[in-house]
Amino acid sequence: MDAPPDKEDLGPYLTIVRMLADIGVHVPRVLEEERGRGFLLVTDLGSRQYLDDLTAGRHVETHYADAMSALSRVQSHGVEHALKLSLYDRMALEFEMNLMPQWFCGRHLRLTLTDEERAMLAQTFDVLCREALTQPQVFVHRDYHSRNLMVFPGDNPGILDFQDAVRGPVTYDLVSLLKDCYVEWPRDRVQGWVAEYRSIAQRAGVDVGRSETEFVRWFDLMGAQRHIKVLGIFARLFHRDGKSGYLNDLPLTLKYVRAVCPRYPELQALGAFLEARVVPVFAARNVVGQGGDEGRIRPNHESASR
Repeated sequence: MDAPPDKEDLGPYLTIVRMLADIGVHVPRVLEEERGRGFLLVTDLGSRQYLDDLTAGRHVETHYADAMSALSRVQSHGVEHALKLSLYDRMALEFEMNLMPQWFCGRHLRLTLTDEERAMLAQTFDVLCREALTQPQVFVHRDYHSRNLMVFPGDNPGILDFQDAVRGPVTYDLVSLLKDCYVEWPRDRVQGWVAEYRSIAQRAGVDVGRSETEFVRWFDLMGAQRHIKVLGIFARLFHRDGKSGYLNDLPLTLKYVRAVCPRYPELQALGAFLEARVVPVFAARNVVGQGGDEGRIRPNHESASR
């Protein structure tokens, strides 16, 4: 690992990797370090992402079972470590969601929002923050999805990109895993996995709420928060950083938000806004060459949902 000290701090990576190793999940082992020059020698988890197998329909149930087992272990065995992490607080949650009106609506779709629309978004974001903060708070990887989980026979999955871990809502990483911005499953199948995870985590001693209904509500509203923020992040990665590959991932991310809005009264105003203002212009404006970025497009991917 090469992390130039003037650009990246290895401290968070080293702190979190040691926490996760102590918890007992599969992360790279740090063999040698030369922090002054930004070098680490770590074990290799391979190049086969979960995404490769999931999109090909290979070992889907096995991979999700392994990922949910590892996540349950992180949440149940990571209680003491979680207390040392930064809290995923209201300020962070609101900041993330406000990337959506700024970068997705304003910059990407070139929409000028009315005062009423901005007030509606602020009210919706307030609801989603309150819902997230009422959930039990646990160790949160923050990007627990198919591009950061590596297929590793015998010790599956290998887990990467954990350096921004926080203490946050119990359903956050489950949303990242099951409502992945890079691969989609039918709602019934997702609901089955959610119920399965709740049972696994409950047996492990994790606080998963009073009922499955409550847990599903937490899961759905946490998903709305995450996908609203990701709309902004993916748009920013394109317009600011020239990474056009994320345009391909915006349709699914938007689909997730549109799908959850009719299910909850608190989100119906947001749903109406999306259908009236966003959907009619989205396809035409979600293309390379819009917004004057075509001269600096770099189609590479990296983990981006923070």
